[in-house]
Amino acid sequence: MSISLDATHDPELKSWVASANSGQSEFPIQNLPFGRFRVDGDTQWHIGVAIGDQVLDLQKAGLVEHNDMNRLMQLAPSQRRHLRLQISDALRQGSSQQARLSSMLIAQGSVQMGLPCEVGDYTDFYVGIHHATEVGRQFRPDHPLLPNYRWVPIGYHGRASTLQVSGTAFARPRGQVKSPDAAEPELAPSARLDLELELGIFIGPPNRQGEPIRMEDAEQHIFGLALFNDWSARDIQSWEYVPLGPFLSKSFASTLSPWMVTMDALAPFRQPFVRDEGEPGPLPYLDSADNRDHGAIDVQMEVVLQTAEMARNGFAGDVISQSNFAQAAYWTAAQLVAHHTVNGCALRTGDLFGSGTLSGPGKGQAGSLLELSSGGKHPITLSTGERRGFLEDGDTVILRAYCARDGFARIGFGECRGTVLPANVRKCTGSSETAYSG
Repeated sequence: MSISLDATHDPELKSWVASANSGQSEFPIQNLPFGRFRVDGDTQWHIGVAIGDQVLDLQKAGLVEHNDMNRLMQLAPSQRRHLRLQISDALRQGSSQQARLSSMLIAQGSVQMGLPCEVGDYTDFYVGIHHATEVGRQFRPDHPLLPNYRWVPIGYHGRASTLQVSGTAFARPRGQVKSPDAAEPELAPSARLDLELELGIFIGPPNRQGEPIRMEDAEQHIFGLALFNDWSARDIQSWEYVPLGPFLSKSFASTLSPWMVTMDALAPFRQPFVRDEGEPGPLPYLDSADNRDHGAIDVQMEVVLQTAEMARNGFAGDVISQSNFAQAAYWTAAQLVAHHTVNGCALRTGDLFGSGTLSGPGKGQAGSLLELSSGGKHPITLSTGERRGFLEDGDTVILRAYCARDGFARIGFGECRGTVLPANVRKCTGSSETAYSG
């Protein structure tokens, strides 16, 4: 992998889009994340780049020839860097293109954002060792981590059909649940609905079936990152997950932020990939000098919980957790790509990897309520006096993230927001009639 800094990362660089220069914007000119948007009455998605509080339509600007995000994501790294430089040149202060491009900016607040790209396949990993250890401790106090965890990047295949963009509400899921003292399970709405603080990793150029991707080439196949909330029904999960892993407990909804922060934008925030003393080194196919030198990415993340009462009173919510990708992850993004393809699996442009819950080592760094409330045994108390062991109807969860480093501009990811609605309660009697209540 090649980590290179260029003129687009210059912290002194300013844009002729004034809102990008505030110092508070998540989208200064050093960021330039990609997303898909449309305006009222438009049926086609357009490729946009966020700059300040505006969106630049790349096709109208003449910077791309089409509105196919997945086609753009197939570009080779050198071509992506060239496009980034063109966009940066067009938006910087003093650009001769300002007069022409001003009319091609649209306020972010006036557009509909979609999923960042068309996602064909979605794999969720389990890279957060602190999350894996704490969850394992709740179920297996003497052996919280299974023997393979330190050797295999654990993952399972999820449902791309229920991915949704930030700002979308979803119904509380139903499924089979079984309480410890019950003789048999029952079909019921989940009473232990949880959030998961994750990052989404988007695949750019594909590989051919039967051709594994080497560690040295893995990041060439990653287009960028976004925030990701893989909502989880813990009571459904605990009953169904043995022997084949999560199923209905995960497939009802997963929320993505609308902007993909590119690997080029993240270049200043790379760190050495270092494991704690005593941890084993990865097998050779999961190791490279570049990965050891700068495989980790320093992303600060936080979880905000806004209850229905808070929303009614105009309160934005409480920060209930803060974590960091580099500190939480036992495996890097490159290692996930290499492992996913080592058996010959073909990745396609637009495929999504979830990182798994990114909990830090401290209690206030847990990326799920399962950890924060010790499985619901010790609910957290919010500033309103409300208590939460798990999510209630009307709760909104907002994930936020940013990268910051001395000598470079701070960049953000935008919000990843979702709201829990009451369950759609269906009478499953075997007939073709369906009744709804609740």
